[in-house]
Amino acid sequence: MKNYLNIFSRAVTAATLQAQAIPNTVPNSAGGYAFAIDDWARLDRFLILGSEGGSYYAGERVLTRENAAAVLRAIQADGTRAVARIVEISAGGRAPKNDPALFALALAASAADLATRRAALAALPKVARTGTHLFQFAEFVQGTRGWGRALRRAVGTWYLAQPLDRLAYQLVKYRQRGGWSHRDLLRLAHPESAEPERAALLDWVCRATETEALPPLVKAAVALGRTREADEAATLIRAENLPREAVPTELLNDPAVWAALLERMPLTALVRSLAKLTSVGVVKPFSDALPLVLSALGDADRIASARLHPLSILLALRTYAGSG
Repeated sequence: MKNYLNIFSRAVTAATLQAQAIPNTVPNSAGGYAFAIDDWARLDRFLILGSEGGSYYAGERVLTRENAAAVLRAIQADGTRAVARIVEISAGGRAPKNDPALFALALAASAADLATRRAALAALPKVARTGTHLFQFAEFVQGTRGWGRALRRAVGTWYLAQPLDRLAYQLVKYRQRGGWSHRDLLRLAHPESAEPERAALLDWVCRATETEALPPLVKAAVALGRTREADEAATLIRAENLPREAVPTELLNDPAVWAALLERMPLTALVRSLAKLTSVGVVKPFSDALPLVLSALGDADRIASARLHPLSILLALRTYAGSG
């Protein structure tokens, strides 16, 4: 009996070299052995950490392939459960980036099982919450399946189901990303609305048609795009809470414009813009803007509502520290 314990016991296991296998372990990327995790744990890990940049022991290409295979196995085992987990982690703000959730949702939307595809497409507005998210999803899904009727309908619903003021903001702020634009998606989806303002808004995106039925925010954005006067730009920004993306490039170094943008700037945009706000002189010691920034960054409820991940704050801090 003692001979057996010399070979296999807790004490011996603790002293086992990394390159030597112990029971219930599998080879890992470090050249040693580790305890295996199931595909559901692997799904969670991918949704939260992604595979961008790889890891210390595995390159991005290898890690992405391994994670994608695990995600596909989870989807095949229980597609609706996988979709629910994607929504839970994405909507809960548990990941610093939403790209893994969008990629996993695109895989689910391409599944062989009809119920899984329907669940994935129904979840699209919960995971693709901004225009940029929608463009990313379109790129992912195009690489995994064709543009069938159900996918077109789901994308069309994204434009038809949102409150009009929120949709107008999305169309003004996120006009194009990664080779996709709202015009591209609208021409694929062909959504039709009986609401005059929504129909006018979609027509403006596709044909640049300007009518009185356009929402006030879009009218202000059109006027802002044509002005070259900082004071006029600041007035338009304050009137309709226009985002930075609507500001003409030549006005993006003007302090008056940035002061107007700061007043109601979303928290994520604020964190990303701290270096610029400082460089143009809006944020500085004893300035009127400083208490506004400090109050926003110290508001726990606002941080949670914005789904601002701690890693995003750390990255912004390091960027800000290196900009001075």
